[in-house]
Amino acid sequence: MTGGQPDTCSAPYRVRFDEAAPDGLLRTSVLLRYAQDLAWFHSAARGFDRGWYAERGLTWLVRAAEIDVLLPIRVGSDLLGTTRVVGSRRVWARRRTDFRTTDGDIAADVRIDWLLLDRRGSPTRIPPEFDPIFGLHLEPVELARVELPSAPDEARTTSVMVRPQELDPMDHVNNAVYADWVEEQVLATGGGSDVRGIPRRLGLEYARAADAGSTVSTTTWREPGGPWACRIADEDGNDVLRARLSSGP
Repeated sequence: MTGGQPDTCSAPYRVRFDEAAPDGLLRTSVLLRYAQDLAWFHSAARGFDRGWYAERGLTWLVRAAEIDVLLPIRVGSDLLGTTRVVGSRRVWARRRTDFRTTDGDIAADVRIDWLLLDRRGSPTRIPPEFDPIFGLHLEPVELARVELPSAPDEARTTSVMVRPQELDPMDHVNNAVYADWVEEQVLATGGGSDVRGIPRRLGLEYARAADAGSTVSTTTWREPGGPWACRIADEDGNDVLRARLSSGP
């Protein structure tokens, strides 16, 4: 980090055939996967690889995410992702990752709030050695939230069973899978143009993890003014995820 600016790390990504929807455009969830991959690449490149975390019993958990898709990203497109830490609190940090076209235009912007956990799965203070490298002192920010009202009577409710291929190495549903679930439910509720709209924004707040073999319920509705709301709950009715999708200028 130099001149008070956050340390950045970049990597190229090429949109694969299987990462695009039937319209030939990149799925929103893939941007979360790219951003997660680049965050770990950045950390490892600065000396904090997965082995470093394992020795100390530490792990990062995604607490919230906001994805802005600003341009059509087609199958075969080349993107350059650049990530940096833009703010933090005692136990969590926000990363911002932009993805640019070969012309240098920003095609997508992803902001993720990461919560640091200890061996017990409890929030723990960010190690002080991160500050001079990633610039964690830069900007204190509030944890992102998605506040949803009660669902109206006409909301669509259905069940989703967690499949083995949706689990990550923590044995939880990966954060990107929730984006697929939300968009799947909005699509089924009549929001196809919003799911694929350009520009569009998807906000996600992760309340708790969905585990292997569990079944969750999804409740989806359109809010006044156009945005879509989706609440995902576990079998006991506890919120797992709250999300809002909007499209257009």
